[in-house]
Amino acid sequence: MVDRVSEFDGQVAFVTGGARGIGRACCLRLAAGGARIALNYLGNDAAAQETRRAVLDAGGVCELFKADVGDAEALDGAVRAARATLGPISLLVANAGMTRLFDHSELTLDRWRESMRINLDGAFLSIQAVKDDMLARGGGSIVCISSIGALRPRARQIDYCAAKAGVIAMARCFAEALAPAVRVNVVAPGPTDTDMLAELDQSTFPARIEATPLKRFATAQEVAETVAFLLSDRSSFTTGQTVVLSGGAVMLP
Repeated sequence: MVDRVSEFDGQVAFVTGGARGIGRACCLRLAAGGARIALNYLGNDAAAQETRRAVLDAGGVCELFKADVGDAEALDGAVRAARATLGPISLLVANAGMTRLFDHSELTLDRWRESMRINLDGAFLSIQAVKDDMLARGGGSIVCISSIGALRPRARQIDYCAAKAGVIAMARCFAEALAPAVRVNVVAPGPTDTDMLAELDQSTFPARIEATPLKRFATAQEVAETVAFLLSDRSSFTTGQTVVLSGGAVMLP
């Protein structure tokens, strides 16, 4: 039986968008498994420090690395600093993302490009920043956070859904390209009880919960547990897969 308290001992996890929500939950869960946490974030210094304190208070190791995931030079610098501070990175959670609601008439090219820059380019650049070192060291595990928005139409999230669908396709291609040394998988959550829910149309929540077989939204901790499973040796024969966490609202295949 796997000892989940020590399954990530000796490993460094780089978590993008780690200050809040799903990213924070991933930092806490991976630290609980023994990983040293390189927490990447962009703007919320207070939230990043709060997450770091929570990891430290639980007996873990966490350092902060501030960088825009859509800026290749800044992100590369953060990854280099993380390696220098904590050691080689063997685990990556490409979690950073953003969403806003726009009618198609409001979706300008600039808004489209910004969504792609953060949600899709950010995941791509995160993998690019760690993959060569993982390959050189002979192993690594990557999980990208997508969304059930990638799997169903949403009239007011055209840009976000397109970007998150791109994350799934990109991860599949990287899974084949980086095999057998590095595994790449995806978690696609449905609505999750985080700050990002405030960006969505809350008037639809009762109907969405009613249409969900499990009759609720996910918790960030549930998403983090699935991320930990996919990063760990418990999923050692799994790569290129998308795990949907939607309470049954979306089912694959």
